[in-house]
Amino acid sequence: MGDIISLITNQFQLFLLVLVRTSGIFIFSPFFSSQNVPSIAKIGLTLAISILISMTITSPVDYSLLPLALVIFKELLVGIIIGFISYAFFSAFYVMGQIIDMKIGFGMANVIDPQNRVQIPLLGNFYYIFSFIIFLGINGHHRIILALRDSYSYIPINSFNYTESTKTLIIDILAKSFEIGLKLSLPIVVVIFLADIILGILSKTIPQLNVFVVGMPFKILIGLVLILVGIPIFFNSIDGILDLIINYIYKFIET
Repeated sequence: MGDIISLITNQFQLFLLVLVRTSGIFIFSPFFSSQNVPSIAKIGLTLAISILISMTITSPVDYSLLPLALVIFKELLVGIIIGFISYAFFSAFYVMGQIIDMKIGFGMANVIDPQNRVQIPLLGNFYYIFSFIIFLGINGHHRIILALRDSYSYIPINSFNYTESTKTLIIDILAKSFEIGLKLSLPIVVVIFLADIILGILSKTIPQLNVFVVGMPFKILIGLVLILVGIPIFFNSIDGILDLIINYIYKFIET
């Protein structure tokens, strides 16, 4: 305990800058930014992680030559981008849910996201929470913390510069997250499309059949069955998405 207090006292600026970068992750990262996590727990976890990382930084920094406000901004930006990378890929589940909702008839059924205080698709919320639980179960948050620690090996304090490659990487991440959401929803979309064709054929062959009355519950039933059947596949995809998150984080800190 005495060593920790000595570290904070003697190297307060180092601890402060590490704390700023760590706090940046807590702004966007899915687990750390969740409103369901008590604020006191977030503060305590941020301080604990910052203290531990501060102890591992051995490269000396002459803080007397640094404009502190600019350095704080740079460190915060690094943390925000790392957190944003994980958030962007988790947003793919909202995209996936929105597409499926529209196809099976849940397009008007939205729920309130307490974190962002906006309306989100019903199935998007389901997939997001489900992926969130799997993410914790496979220790995804541990890998993000390890990536944060490793970021100091690639981006030492006050060495980050926002370049064209950083902007290109962020655009690539956004495009990739949308692509993932589209691909994950594609099997259900295709089956529902085939169901629409079948209903169209039935409406022509059996004019007495009220397609609007029969079609809506029919598509909902098919959609829910496909969601249930696809849970094991979805579970396996989370591991791949976590690898993508970590790969893009390291791609960012290595550029």
